[in-house]
Amino acid sequence: MSESPSLRHTPLHDLHRELNGRLVDFAGWALPVRYDPGPVAEHQHTRLAASLFDVSHMGIVDVGGRPMAELAAALEGLMPADLAGLAPGAQRYTMLTNDRGGIIDDVMVAATDTYFSLVLNASRREVDLAHLRDALGPDIEVVERVDMAMLAVQGPEASAAVVSLAPGAEELGFMRTGVFEIDGVACRISRSGYTGEDGFELQVPGELAESVARALLALPPIEPAGLAARDSLRLEAGLCLYGNDLDESTTPIEAGLAWSIPGRRRSAGGFPGAEVILAQLRDGPPRMRVGLRVEGRQPVRAGTELVDASGTVVGRVCSGGYGPTFGGPIAQAYVVPAVGSPETRLVALERGKELPVIVTAMPFITRRYHRGSGGSSGGGTS
Repeated sequence: MSESPSLRHTPLHDLHRELNGRLVDFAGWALPVRYDPGPVAEHQHTRLAASLFDVSHMGIVDVGGRPMAELAAALEGLMPADLAGLAPGAQRYTMLTNDRGGIIDDVMVAATDTYFSLVLNASRREVDLAHLRDALGPDIEVVERVDMAMLAVQGPEASAAVVSLAPGAEELGFMRTGVFEIDGVACRISRSGYTGEDGFELQVPGELAESVARALLALPPIEPAGLAARDSLRLEAGLCLYGNDLDESTTPIEAGLAWSIPGRRRSAGGFPGAEVILAQLRDGPPRMRVGLRVEGRQPVRAGTELVDASGTVVGRVCSGGYGPTFGGPIAQAYVVPAVGSPETRLVALERGKELPVIVTAMPFITRRYHRGSGGSSGGGTS
């Protein structure tokens, strides 16, 4: 592409160009959407071996400056997570919510001995930072780690690749984090990701990122992958993309994320939008996120209306595309609960065509997270 001078570059920018990555504007960052031979090959390689993704556009934020109990209580006032019970080295998927129960952002929160580390979506980092600083006040430090890059290594051979650089990382269970040395530099590594596969996310100093990426790419299983493969992988895994499947008008219950709200927070509330969210837990939401499989080969796209047999609009597609591992077009949609049961047949009105679709349980593929010691359910951010 002809790059806009306003786009931000990650520390791997020159490497992307060297590898002939096709760069696009994603949330204000120049990022590779694909390499050769293309996103389908990258997707399949991730499922069969392992791929390297540059996710340095994500926001890494440290929240500290007070005792951990005070930090946990303050953050619990912003999100429906149990952070008081989060031991050092554990990580949770949760959401910043607003007073209407909507999702400001879905985030990862990890506990250390002295601070909480948050990973924010790139498209929401400025909104999130302002929200955190305003809500937490001057006594709590909210530090954006602009000095850090983040790399994701995903796939069944990810563990062997990461351990070759960071011995001991194989001991991490799913949704656990730890500090490991790479080239003598301390790096935070979590066993998590956004593909449905086993994998790791490595937070490394920006000046170390290219050397780490080159070391990983020198290993036979690892190939680079871009945004297009990342999207098709997360779609098959039934994971949400903020801006498509989540926004400030969507509640965690509508989004099918009730599993991320633990019992203590359901009982006590005390987070923004609790009244709305807890009422939907009790009575059911007005709409629900479901999977769709499309009959035929034509994908359905975000924004496509869904109608029932009588022609009544009953929902709308939020994400859609081709699932290379699934072997056909798939989608996620929000529908009224009356048509949300698996195997319900609907029609997608895609650009003047009527495409038959079938409501399907998610994920579309079997997730293969590593269930080691201390693992928990998890999601992902984009």
